[in-house]
Amino acid sequence: MPRSRIVFLIVGSVLVIAGLTQSKKLQKFFRPEADVAANSAQPPVAPIQEAKTLKMTEQARKNLGLVSRPAKPQAYWRTIEIPGEIVDRPGHSDRGVTSPAVGVVTEVHAFPGDTVKPGDRLFTLRLFSEYLQNTQAELFKATREIQLITEQHARLEGLVKTGGVPESRLIELDNQLRRQTALIQSFQQDLLTRGLNPDQIKSVTEGTFVSTIDVMAPSALEQPKDTAAIQPIAFHTKEGSGSDLAFEVQELNVELGQQVQAGQLLSTLANHQSLLIEGHAFKREASSLARAAENRWPIQCSFAEDDQADWPPFDQTLEIRHLANSVDSETRTFDFFISLRNQSRTYEKDNQTFVVWRFRPGQRVRLQVPVEELKNVLVLPSAAIVREGPEAYVFQQNGDLFNRLPVHVLHEDRLQTVVANDGSVKAGLYLAQSAAASLNRVLKSQAASGIRADVHVHADGTVHAAH
Repeated sequence: MPRSRIVFLIVGSVLVIAGLTQSKKLQKFFRPEADVAANSAQPPVAPIQEAKTLKMTEQARKNLGLVSRPAKPQAYWRTIEIPGEIVDRPGHSDRGVTSPAVGVVTEVHAFPGDTVKPGDRLFTLRLFSEYLQNTQAELFKATREIQLITEQHARLEGLVKTGGVPESRLIELDNQLRRQTALIQSFQQDLLTRGLNPDQIKSVTEGTFVSTIDVMAPSALEQPKDTAAIQPIAFHTKEGSGSDLAFEVQELNVELGQQVQAGQLLSTLANHQSLLIEGHAFKREASSLARAAENRWPIQCSFAEDDQADWPPFDQTLEIRHLANSVDSETRTFDFFISLRNQSRTYEKDNQTFVVWRFRPGQRVRLQVPVEELKNVLVLPSAAIVREGPEAYVFQQNGDLFNRLPVHVLHEDRLQTVVANDGSVKAGLYLAQSAAASLNRVLKSQAASGIRADVHVHADGTVHAAH
């Protein structure tokens, strides 16, 4: 056979094979209508449902610190949070100690940081007061004058009985005696106000004048039973009062050897037993604060930098005492005040007693002022709620399973969230109290894996919901 015919046969065979292959490929794209109808008769695939249940092992719950508690409808007070700080109570916390007369500071007995009790010595002054010296001299003269009048009165009493001296002479002596007695009492009270004590005044009447005085820590006053008796108005304390009262020397205003004038401030003492909480509110909150003050609603307070473990429980009921009637021109806020009783403890060092206060002026606080009472609601920690856009969810625990339930949030603050009791969460259901955001992430992760946590497969191949 010729060589050209062989080549022709081979080429023809290749073309035939290529044509058959191309025909099969075209059949894949252009199927008959019957095939299309057969395929369209198959049932449609059901849409994927959103997962609402997740499964958490006991170890996972412990890792999250997850705790569940039953839902319980209750009443809740909606509050507004207002910042504030602790301040001294004017007229109670700080006391100024002044010089009773002109003098020179010869001794300083108490220094800043020291603790003193009523009646303790603070300063010793050497007197330079001409007025004080004159008063002592007049007191001594009046005392001697009374002695002379008394002696003369005794001599004339016998002569009056015999008629040698008229009785009017005795009446005149009695009047002089009363005038001198009044002068002595006025001089005594004057010296008391200048810082002299009864023993020093007695020595003045005997002719020994006082050249130095001690300035003492102030104390509570007592109304004298006998108004005619000598009462040291600055240093006489009630029986038993002041035993627990202590002052801390807050500031020393003079130096050793300095000359001071009468009324000059020597030192400032502080006692932080009675303080005030000063809240800073905006004017739009004035009506809410006024209602809380009028109705005596209790105020909740969170103290910054307060170590509660070192102190007794704080069991005071805080109420608004009064509201300021002016607005600060810079901050545009107005203040309101709450009374606060402080807690303290003492310790000994270098033969001295020192006081440590729990609350200190300048300490920051957060105040929760009640505004409105919400009844029949569910109160949960803020960490028990997770949000996705406008939706809010809680998680109900059922063994190892957690069901996500939608809820309606009525109010929320930094610590708590109030949920409407509208039937979405039935009373008594156990709800997770924290880690709601973590539970929601686990739910989405389990849903993405394609393994539903709320179903299980039996041995016969049937699928059932979780029991």
